[in-house]
Amino acid sequence: MKISGDLRLLSSGPAGGLKEITLPPRQAGSSIMPGKVNPVIPESVSQAAMQVLGNDVVISQACSMGSLELNAFLPVIAANLLESIELLTVASDILRRYCVEGIAANREPCRRYVENATAVVTALLPKLGYDVCARIAKESEAAGKSIRQLVIEQHLLTKQEFEAMISPEAVCQLGHVKKKSKP
Repeated sequence: MKISGDLRLLSSGPAGGLKEITLPPRQAGSSIMPGKVNPVIPESVSQAAMQVLGNDVVISQACSMGSLELNAFLPVIAANLLESIELLTVASDILRRYCVEGIAANREPCRRYVENATAVVTALLPKLGYDVCARIAKESEAAGKSIRQLVIEQHLLTKQEFEAMISPEAVCQLGHVKKKSKP
């Protein structure tokens, strides 16, 4: 359910949502918004997960009704457990085949989000230092300019240096101590 909810949120749009990813279209558009494609696979997987959660409540209640080592409610436990296993198996396969395998990243909105986020200054700390990064972050918010724009305008880094420091590979290395190579 969590994954399906995240996929719905990340694909929300087309104009008023995050639109970080595009899910494969699986059904004609929305009934109230012409041209919109609903995330029907994540929605159906969420519904299967909700049913499994309901089954879990029944299983828990049935288990609690047993006396010592006897439980007259084993049939309902087994039925709900087997139904949950089947639902999760089918839902996982449908999510993989009809949704995950066709996800496309929307690079431009993602790039804009990163460049306009003041959190990007964290990646610049090693080169620019805390005080300069704090000043740039405040200026960015006050002036409505991106961190990238301010850093380049103020000649703190070149465009190439900035891009290298905020690349996904560089950001993933933040906080890791680089191992020295052996001579």
